[in-house]
Amino acid sequence: MTNLILATDSYKQSHFLQYPPEARIISAYAEARPNRCAEEILFFGLQPYLIDYLSRPITAADIEEAEEICAAHGVPFNRAGWDAILKRHGGYLPLEIRALPEGMIVPVGVPVMQVENTDPTMPWLTTFIETALLRALWYPTTVATISRQVKLVIRDALQKTSDDWQRQLPFKLHDFGARGVSSGESAGLGGMAHLVNFAGTDTMEGLLAARRYYGATMPGFSIPAAEHSTMTSWGPDREEAAYTNMLDQFEGDGKLVAVVSDSYDLDNAVANIWGGSLKGKVLSRRGTLVVRPDSGDPVETPVRTVKRLWDAFGGTVNGKGFRLLDPHVRVIQGDGMTLDSIRRLTVRLIEEGFAIDNIAFGMGGGLLQHANRDTLGFAMKANAMEDDQGIWHDIAKRPATDMAKASKAGRQAVVMSAGRLAAARRDAIDPAQDLLAPVWCDGELLMRHNFERVRERAAA
Repeated sequence: MTNLILATDSYKQSHFLQYPPEARIISAYAEARPNRCAEEILFFGLQPYLIDYLSRPITAADIEEAEEICAAHGVPFNRAGWDAILKRHGGYLPLEIRALPEGMIVPVGVPVMQVENTDPTMPWLTTFIETALLRALWYPTTVATISRQVKLVIRDALQKTSDDWQRQLPFKLHDFGARGVSSGESAGLGGMAHLVNFAGTDTMEGLLAARRYYGATMPGFSIPAAEHSTMTSWGPDREEAAYTNMLDQFEGDGKLVAVVSDSYDLDNAVANIWGGSLKGKVLSRRGTLVVRPDSGDPVETPVRTVKRLWDAFGGTVNGKGFRLLDPHVRVIQGDGMTLDSIRRLTVRLIEEGFAIDNIAFGMGGGLLQHANRDTLGFAMKANAMEDDQGIWHDIAKRPATDMAKASKAGRQAVVMSAGRLAAARRDAIDPAQDLLAPVWCDGELLMRHNFERVRERAAA
């Protein structure tokens, strides 16, 4: 799974035979095209690919393995080309990659990256790595963008209803997606991408990824929390005892503990156990109980839970005129949460007169797994070719059947225009204006982004 020569589509093995004989350098760019998810994307996640994959040179064993597989698979194999990479370049792919700073908010249709081969005998190499390189870009960028879209919804609702929205916002969306993704690598990359926007997570691979690839110290936090197995193991007759144990085990000044409360009857648990027999214990604690509904309608059930907690524990009215539960109780809703359901839930709470302070949100598969390359319309396309006379020629596709898939012609640059990023031809601007900066060249990582700096760009 780490052989770079095989980290591609089968048909690309034959492309070294398909370029014009005069081709020397091929340029290609990647962008998110217009889509139904977002008009702006949060660019993130190229650096792990550069560190984990391109920093590992190919070996003679990789070439032998790839040749054997291609022969049996029925596709040509560029043995001479790969041998030349091994002998002339020490196994490192002779490529230059230019990219925008990670964490930057980028309008769709603006390139985030451009790549060219640096060895003129290998014009086939640029697009050979499209499969792995595009995969490395679209997934973390898509998760970061979805997370940011949710952040904008929550931020708007908090600003309308809270006296303390800035302190709360980083912890309002919690990542529960580790079990719902396709691999540990996905958990790491996607979990890390979410942490660009928020500081709440249960995806520990995301913490490791942020530490390894971006030098983060501790980018995310969590709290003790129950699951159904720890509650139902007490049996229905001892539901109150299970809750009591949670309150006793995780007592402490300012500490939170989340308890899933729908194992049997959520409304009974809220009204008659939390708000009844255990009310005094909850109010005497030095921390906060976070009640977690985990079934039922994802909008109306948490709204009903907040209202029942208000009936039982009361609270105050804040400076913006919204009801704020007693600080000993809060709610987290993680079941069925998507961008749409979170938007609807905030609207309903506001309609009922409750501040968004009262609730936190969790997302699992909807955050880390319910996305694909088409979510943001990601594509990588060749845009220019230099010939054996040193002359650059435009390359572009213009499909009459779908002009939405038309690609950009000519080597690209990204410039700031009227306060907004815009695509431009590289040969039509002052090179100092180009925000696409070299991040990788011939086996060397030229720029290493820091996680906190990425967060700062994303928040700007």
